[in-house]
Amino acid sequence: MSTSTEITFGNRDDRKAVEIGHTFSPKYDSDGLIVAIAQDADTNEVLMVAYMNETSLKQTIEIGEAVYFSRSRQQLWHKGATSGHTQTVESILTDCDQDALVLKVRQHGPGCCHAGYRSCFYRNIQGAGDPVALGQEIEEQSYNPDEVYK
Repeated sequence: MSTSTEITFGNRDDRKAVEIGHTFSPKYDSDGLIVAIAQDADTNEVLMVAYMNETSLKQTIEIGEAVYFSRSRQQLWHKGATSGHTQTVESILTDCDQDALVLKVRQHGPGCCHAGYRSCFYRNIQGAGDPVALGQEIEEQSYNPDEVYK
């Protein structure tokens, strides 16, 4: 990923330019956030879903590692700052109306999930409304989450 520190935002008033143009014009929600899906750069496995604000997006591009915005803590969150399980960003994709991002990342460390799994999507929901199915095929934890919170 390029380490350019400058993002040029396009005009969102030109719908055609937003949807088929070559200008990056992210659409943030009313809280100033945009959804960001982290996906393994090699396997395309979805690792996690988080949010970014303009500052975290700029920092991600600048340092080449994922920086998100924590809605619960209301602060920037450099992924792996405490656990060491960082995400090197290979590329950032946006959808047609530019209101969601996909970060193609290389996950460093055994996993990205704070519960100890490689992916935050470790539960298999077998059937709608069947609570017994939740967690029936949980993968093994790749590390001890207690180590992350020391």
